[in-house]
Amino acid sequence: MTGPMSPWFSGARSRRRPGIVVGFRRSSTISLVDKGTLDFYELVERALDGLPPELSSLLDNVAIVVEDWPERSTQTDSGGPGETLYGLYEGVPLTERGDSYYGVLPDRITIFRGPLERDFRDHELEEQVRITVVHEIAHFFGFGEERLEELGWG
Repeated sequence: MTGPMSPWFSGARSRRRPGIVVGFRRSSTISLVDKGTLDFYELVERALDGLPPELSSLLDNVAIVVEDWPERSTQTDSGGPGETLYGLYEGVPLTERGDSYYGVLPDRITIFRGPLERDFRDHELEEQVRITVVHEIAHFFGFGEERLEELGWG
């Protein structure tokens, strides 16, 4: 079982964003969530709080999850060699949804804590988390990688 009722998911429906569930996945190697995870979770929340209201109001039926590291299979599917995966959007972008789009599970945006904390120091981390969150939300709205690169969000 996955989602808010599963044993590996801790999170809550966002008070400020009723259509979004924000949470974190407990790593199989860590039994308790430490303060660092909670601090990182707050960075993701702040990034979401910084979205313009006209965009955040359109985010519906999407789960935003923090995981420690991407699975190996996810890493190999994500891009070319040497690319680091900081976030992942899984779902059907708004631009591809038709009249028959209903009754589906929420889209999922995953932010990977491990690679971000490994590659960015404290003073850079919050900004990179914000960039990653915006990048993955842009995929939700239908932006592709090439367009995000053109806009400076690659």
